[in-house]
Amino acid sequence: MSEVTIRSNPETSRYEALLDGEVVGLADYRLAGQTMEITHTETDAGHQGQGIAGQVVRTALDDARSKGLSVIPTCPYVENWISEHPDYQDLLAEKR
Repeated sequence: MSEVTIRSNPETSRYEALLDGEVVGLADYRLAGQTMEITHTETDAGHQGQGIAGQVVRTALDDARSKGLSVIPTCPYVENWISEHPDYQDLLAEKR
């Protein structure tokens, strides 16, 4: 099986998981100032359960950290993923 690669696609405001050149997973986001709101994640049905969504989320969060952004996880998957990975909880924007 080929390796999944993750890329940032700023033109569409998403991170994409690619397998053999095809997008098999994604995370949509919105930027507002110094905050990244991750609004949606999706993995193609034939590729679910392989950790692809987690790879996409980790890449998005690592990118947010490298840019000094805080994160608002409005996608339930991302919110749960962050709760299971304490080393990323410092990225959470303070709730108002």
